[in-house]
Amino acid sequence: MNLTATDQLPVVVIGAGPAGLAAAAHLADRGLEALVLEAGTQAGAAVREWSHVRLFSAWGELVDPVAEKLLAPTGWVKPDADTCPTGGDWATAYLQPLAEVLGDRIRFDARVTGVSRVGRDRVVDGDREKQPFTVHIRRGDGREERVLARAVLDASGTWSTPSPAGGDGLPALGEHAARERISYRVPDLNDPVVRARHAGRRTAVIGSGASAFTALASLATLAKSTDGAGTHATWILRRGISGTTFGGGGADQLPARGALGLAAKAAVDEGHADAVTGFRTDRIERDGERLALVAEDGRRLEPVDELIVLTGFRPDLTFLGEVRLGLDERLQAPVGLAPLIDPNQHSCGTVHPHGVKELAHPEEGVYLVGMKSYGRAPSFLALTGHEQVRSVVAAVAGDRESAERVELVLPETGVCGGAGLFDQPAETTTDGDGCCATPAALLIGVGAPAPSGGC
Repeated sequence: MNLTATDQLPVVVIGAGPAGLAAAAHLADRGLEALVLEAGTQAGAAVREWSHVRLFSAWGELVDPVAEKLLAPTGWVKPDADTCPTGGDWATAYLQPLAEVLGDRIRFDARVTGVSRVGRDRVVDGDREKQPFTVHIRRGDGREERVLARAVLDASGTWSTPSPAGGDGLPALGEHAARERISYRVPDLNDPVVRARHAGRRTAVIGSGASAFTALASLATLAKSTDGAGTHATWILRRGISGTTFGGGGADQLPARGALGLAAKAAVDEGHADAVTGFRTDRIERDGERLALVAEDGRRLEPVDELIVLTGFRPDLTFLGEVRLGLDERLQAPVGLAPLIDPNQHSCGTVHPHGVKELAHPEEGVYLVGMKSYGRAPSFLALTGHEQVRSVVAAVAGDRESAERVELVLPETGVCGGAGLFDQPAETTTDGDGCCATPAALLIGVGAPAPSGGC
């Protein structure tokens, strides 16, 4: 292979989280120079912000095999493969040691503000592919720098850009003004300040995914504690309740994921939460010291003391404006990947094998990996990120055979129902060739099984 001057440059990885550090490990394993740029001051900065939340993936699925090989000479011992860590455990017992092994390949306090081709904005075609990438950085003290790169792997995730409460994807009217009573994260009820915000009070939770399940289960536990009398949640769903709403339960191949959904169902069945369905928030109004949510159809809910918005995340694409991305118009995920993860079509835990071909963009050498590759789609697993970076790094190294030999088997949820189907009449069915059947209606409030198994 004939090496060019650009080939001698480092591969820039944006983000020192799980996918970014795994990518750096794969680059090191192949003898390629990596430069990881992390906006935070330590590895796994975003993960540490939800350190109190327990993952439903076990350690066996959370450690990248090549990263484990890199760690082995240091005496690092992999935690019990069958136990599920918290975010804090993941950061301190794996991400931090991996970052220490990678050493000066990581530059902290370095926020990426722009990516482009040297001397070429996104309009210019001439000799574009021959130019290295230029990556602009802003340090915490305001200093600006730029580095050149042969390729850019954006593993910056979506944590910094949570979706708002508004049912139209925009902030609800009044959402900004009420921000001191709104959180966009799963509450840490072991924190005395956070606990005091919710104990004995009414909290609205908007969302229908694992984060909402976790919040509901936590609030229910608080309600049953000695200092939590009177704690109650209003669970707001934009769609109806169906047989898939609470996940796969005992049929889920990740037991802890199934148990989480059952815990949320128990919160409702035991009277610690009321479910409000088909509610798309239009306005958030002040009612004295409380907040009242008003839907697009005019429904006004009983006022609450606190609001937790867990409606998902979205990618920050602002610093990629000068490179040519091929993104699905709905999900903001790579066009090759989007059909495999589109929640309008299915919510399966199973994702078809994918790698560099599905993650490629018109701008050769730029890849979104990890959670950011999913755009606005939910249900990303660490296993997916490990396989993505393995495939992409192989392609950057010129090993197309390895890059295209993608093998990915993910644990199934035990259910599959497209979000786009939940507002349709119950008698609606899908074609036999589809992966999803219309979810059946589900009665809640009677005979809820207790969570069992899992981590």
